[in-house]
Order: sequence, then structure tokens, then C-alpha cells
Amino acid sequence: MIQHKKILLTGGAGFIGTKLCSLLSNDNEILIYDSLKRNSIKNTNLLDKSNIKLVQGDILDFNHVKSVVDEFKPDIVIHLAGVAGIDTVIKNPVNTMRVNMIGTYNVLESLKEHKIEKFVDFSTSEVFGSYAYKVDEQHTTNLAPVGEARWTYSVSKLAGEHLSHSYYKEYGMPVVTVRPFNIYGPGQVGEGAIHQFVVRAIKNEQMQIHGDGDQIRSWCYIDDFVDGIMLCLRKKEAIGQSFNIGNPRGTITISMLAQLIKRIADSKSEIVYIPKTYVDVELRIPSIEKAKNLLNYNPKYDLAEGLEKTIDWYRGVLND
Repeated sequence: MIQHKKILLTGGAGFIGTKLCSLLSNDNEILIYDSLKRNSIKNTNLLDKSNIKLVQGDILDFNHVKSVVDEFKPDIVIHLAGVAGIDTVIKNPVNTMRVNMIGTYNVLESLKEHKIEKFVDFSTSEVFGSYAYKVDEQHTTNLAPVGEARWTYSVSKLAGEHLSHSYYKEYGMPVVTVRPFNIYGPGQVGEGAIHQFVVRAIKNEQMQIHGDGDQIRSWCYIDDFVDGIMLCLRKKEAIGQSFNIGNPRGTITISMLAQLIKRIADSKSEIVYIPKTYVDVELRIPSIEKAKNLLNYNPKYDLAEGLEKTIDWYRGVLND
């Protein structure tokens, strides 16, 4: 159990941060540092709790980040703050690079003089490039062609990984990197495919698939994913390691995913195929053997069960 700790979550008001905040808030003091550009915590009553505090701020403002860290003196830091979402990344490649690289540096540098127990850095499965079949953590990461805005995200996240592990090697900071593989579930805000499909299916609106829909993804339900993060927090063996956290059993094409969501939601939506205007990841399936062996990580939810829970949650929110 994680108890009686001071936990800082950068980007903690987002989808994953909100879920972690909920799990960690019973016996710990939580500080969320977030720009609130993506606000999932507003759908909860977490901020009513006396042991959870939200500071609105920009991760690029080093002086503000450092003053917050110096005042709070965290035991554990979970660094979720970052730019994500394909549309956002393509529109704002400069800001993507700045937030994901310089923002990560700002957090690490502000912690350098503090004795912390764990620093969890959130990277991305995109570091493996366009074709990633059962990739493990030792698999070559892919820098992809320069000039394609899509890859500014993966490169900036990869730079953040190298930076975090450099602080581990040079300063002994207890760093763990996690690479999420297509996380979905109740509370998701932003641009994810399941989020888009579910909202449109519930409203019986047109469900749009970019390209032929033959892109393959492995989907991981949020509860399984945060189980993996909690194991990273609890286990000393995680320090200095990177972990793929996902669920290979949730593998499906985008076209089949849309059909499955339509069926579970009992939707009248029309599924249409529209031209793809960006470079895409065609295949992404993780190997999670390292997380299984070192962390005892074991995802439990199959895709249909996770989608049912997700659709139920969205119905409740959309009907409010």
C-alpha cells in the first residue's frame, strides 16, 4: 500500500491522472499541477477532498514549477503532463516538443535537490514507430523521418525518457518509465479513437474511420493500466527500468473496433471511411512480459467488458 506520502501529479487533472488521484487519495496528500487544457477531474468530486490540492500552472514555467516543488516537498512524483493527441500534435509541433522535452527537464531539475522515493515518467508506445509487433522494452526505438509533424510527439517523449534515465544515472533519481499502449475507459477526454467512436455511437452520429480501418491496436482498459502504475510505485525493482503497460489480448483492427462499439451501444450510427490526411501507426501490439515478470502485472479486462463499462459511463455523462 502507498500510505502517508506526499504525491505530486503533473498533468494530474487528465484522464489517467484523475484515476490515479482517486486511487491514491485515501491515505496520502496529493498535489496536482495542471494547465487544465484537458480536464477530466471536473467530472469527479475529488477536489472536494481536503487532502487534494490543485495548482493551475504551465510546465514550461520553471520558476513556478520549482516553487511548487520546493514548498510541497513530494515523496513521489508522477509526471503525466504533456501534449498528446494526433490532431493537437500535428497542429502544434513546436509546443509539443517544448512541453514534452523542456517541461520534463523543468520537473526533473526542480527535483534534483530533493530526496524522493520514486519518479514515474510517462512516455508513449509511439516510440516504437509505425510497425510495432510484440515489441519489448529492449526493442529499438524509432526516430522516424524528420519533417513529419506526427513524429514530433514520439521523439519528444523519447527525449524525455533519455533525460529521466540520465537523471537516474547521474544523480541517482529513482526513475521509472512507463510506455502506455492505447489506454481507454471511463473519464477519457481528448482525441482517442474509442472516445470519438463511443460518443458518436451513443448519439447515433456518423462514426468516421480515417483510411481503410485496417490499422491494428491493442487496447488496455484504464483499471488495468493504473494497476501497472501502482505496481511501479510499490516495487523497488522498477527503479531504473522502462515498462510497456498494455493488454495484447485487446488487439483489434480500427474497423472491427468501430463495429464492436456500434453493436455494444446498440447504435444506429453509420460507419464511414474518410481519407487519412496524416502518417499513421499501422500496427502496435506490446510485449508485456517484462512487466509480468518484474512487477507481476496482469491485465484482467477483455475488450468487450471494458467497452461496456466505458459506454455506460459516457451515457451517464452525456445524459446529465
